[in-house]
Amino acid sequence: MSDAQSTFQYNAKDFPQDPGTYLMKNAQGKVLYVGKAKNLRARLSSYFRGELDNAKTRALVERVVSVDVLVTATEKEALLLEASLIKKHRPRYNIVLRDDKDYILFKLDKSHAFPRLAITRRVVADGSLYFGPFTSAKSARQTWRELGRMFPLRKCRDTTFQNRVRPCLYYHLKQSLAPCVGYVSQEDYQVLVRRVEAFLSGHSGEVIRNLQRQMYEASENLDFERAAEFRDLVAAMKKTIEGQAVVLPDMEDLDALGVFAASEGLGLSVLFVRQGRLLDRANFFWPGHGEEDLPEVLPSFLAQFYRPESFIPAEVLLPKRLLDLMGSDAATAAEILAERRGAPVRLAQARSREEVSLAELAGANAARAVREAVLAEEPIPALLGRKLHLGREIGRIEAVDVSHLGGKGMRAGMVVFEDGRFKKEDYRNYAFPELEGTGDDYAALARWVERRIDSGPPWADLVLVDGGKGQLATVERGLAQAGLTGAWELASIAKAGRSRGILEDQIFRPGRKNPLNLRAGGKELLFLQRLRDAVHDFTVGTQRRARKKTALKSEVLSLPGIGPKTAKLLWERFGNLEGLQAASLEDLAGLPGFGQAKAEKIHQALESLRKH
Repeated sequence: MSDAQSTFQYNAKDFPQDPGTYLMKNAQGKVLYVGKAKNLRARLSSYFRGELDNAKTRALVERVVSVDVLVTATEKEALLLEASLIKKHRPRYNIVLRDDKDYILFKLDKSHAFPRLAITRRVVADGSLYFGPFTSAKSARQTWRELGRMFPLRKCRDTTFQNRVRPCLYYHLKQSLAPCVGYVSQEDYQVLVRRVEAFLSGHSGEVIRNLQRQMYEASENLDFERAAEFRDLVAAMKKTIEGQAVVLPDMEDLDALGVFAASEGLGLSVLFVRQGRLLDRANFFWPGHGEEDLPEVLPSFLAQFYRPESFIPAEVLLPKRLLDLMGSDAATAAEILAERRGAPVRLAQARSREEVSLAELAGANAARAVREAVLAEEPIPALLGRKLHLGREIGRIEAVDVSHLGGKGMRAGMVVFEDGRFKKEDYRNYAFPELEGTGDDYAALARWVERRIDSGPPWADLVLVDGGKGQLATVERGLAQAGLTGAWELASIAKAGRSRGILEDQIFRPGRKNPLNLRAGGKELLFLQRLRDAVHDFTVGTQRRARKKTALKSEVLSLPGIGPKTAKLLWERFGNLEGLQAASLEDLAGLPGFGQAKAEKIHQALESLRKH
């Protein structure tokens, strides 16, 4: 049902001159917009008296049938109430943060004698240390797992910690010191905790230097095994931090906010800087909003984004013009954030050279949010057809990649994208035992062309090859040898190097010497990169599974009393032979279909394998 035209008759005397919030509703009683005002009467007059320059505001006012107001004692209460009402009603004409979840944080509980590093989404005033936030849950969990390997803190929850009587699998994998069973003193454990805290607090250089010193000392004492442990830990730490750019020399915690207004809408970006390092970012886009909306948008955004459970830094950087647009609302928003943080919060203008660069970067990210949103409006099939100069839309895409390990396990993987989704039922894996030991990617691609033609339709509208001009020419030549010159539209994607820290890729087409001019970060290139990553993951994954099957047959099936079904169950549960050898009798007895007798028999076989 469409909104009715406005029948609202504004009468100034019907509205107070106090601060508060107002709710504009349509004929069906649905809330269209929630706003706040220092003076409700004056604010509403601006809507219903005189000409409105903003097309969005005109469209809103045309649909308003009634206006409800809620008077508050202060402007701060009005801003808080506005944020609460926006979250409740999710009005069409407001900016609404679609994701109500807080971002992921790392939590180090310093109140426990043996702290653990946990993942959480909420900040609680319990004396714990919090690190983050991370916008990508996947990357945060990957980092957390890497930290677990580097720093063997306990992984179990407090309840499990109190009741455990034997070390868990993490201890056998050297990812926990097993404080639950007294294998490490509290003093030694706290040394590790301080190391973790220093690393996450941005003092990684100091931690690495200390570890290197201990590595050299162990080497001089001929304790080469211990020296190797320090060496591996240093390497892992450097790998973990290499993607975090240092942007502030004084190790500050702050967020930098930037906006970009375009005819299509308003983009906003928040950069998270922790201990001087640019950790992550969050981008937003609101169509139909523009520069004129910023005085209302910014206070509302701050009140919604920085919730009581969120990590709130001591400082939020904004360009001067944004602070000027907010006026007294800037102080009100800072007061709200300070109450939620439990400590002062400054909304400040960028001053130092580094802060100005950071503010400019936030603005550039906001502009990118607008560009990506605009590009997203054009469907991928039409966009690819235009950008790759095919003259038509693309329906079915097949991406192919060759993988091997030192020439062994030669195979090609193929993934399919059709009708807006990855069509996993059409994925194929091609093995080439006749090429075993050659490591010849070109020969494997030529064999793939033959096998793919033999398998018959449905044919692809586009075949994307992971590789450069050589790989593309190989597929083109294979089609020509089969008498199918030009039967498939072809393209290849190749890594071109790094620019400004961002990995770029080049797209090649037959008959062109140079790559296509596709914008880095553009929708079409991002999509092709996504296809390349999907086929790479699929091909490497099938190769790893094949290697695991070989290892399974040679290592596990050779044990007495273990058949294929049991071997599969053991492999899925413990992941590798080391994990299986570390399994206790109780771990085995708890598996589905295992009794005590079977568990004892397999445990004895594993004991025998360990001794040899």
